[in-house]
Amino acid sequence: MIDHRATSGRPRIVALGGNATAGGSAERLLRHALARCEAQGADTQLFAGDAIDLPLYAPHHGNRCAKARALISALREADGVIVASPAYHGTVSGVVKNALDYAQDLVSDTQPYFDGRAVGLVAVAGGWQAAGSTLATLRSITHALRGWPTPMAVTANSSQPLFDPDGLLTDDGIAMQLDIMTGQVMMFARMKAGYASPRDTAMA
Repeated sequence: MIDHRATSGRPRIVALGGNATAGGSAERLLRHALARCEAQGADTQLFAGDAIDLPLYAPHHGNRCAKARALISALREADGVIVASPAYHGTVSGVVKNALDYAQDLVSDTQPYFDGRAVGLVAVAGGWQAAGSTLATLRSITHALRGWPTPMAVTANSSQPLFDPDGLLTDDGIAMQLDIMTGQVMMFARMKAGYASPRDTAMA
């Protein structure tokens, strides 16, 4: 099988996170990040709101709901990943952690979990302390999933104004961090998208 992304030059970036209800700060930052990736030539896909309101992950249950299958399929095809979590009691929210647990279904892939993928991280909290501890947890999870956390990660304090009434990001510091982070995700994603593994070559 030929990976047509390798010939089109358009890497695929998959983002997940936010809350089970749509429109929160973490989801808005994800949308901003994906818009920056699209501006740099990526195809993107977002899983937020109802798309990550998934059944509790159970590895011994083989049947997956349609939303879980869509997430797993997207992560399998991703060249880069962006994850954003609101802070719940000083750490990653349960809904985001549960969505990430579904990456266990990629364990037997040629590239298991997030192996070979850059992972951009965003942590949003009502204070800087919880944002920092949530980011540290996201980094630990990414390492466990064999992903490559980008050197630049983003923390945002939602107790301060971040968006205008139309939902557009107005914090210049956060915007700059997102620009750097998405640039790093894209740099590594292009390398992955342009790489044809021996297995893909044999199947072509």
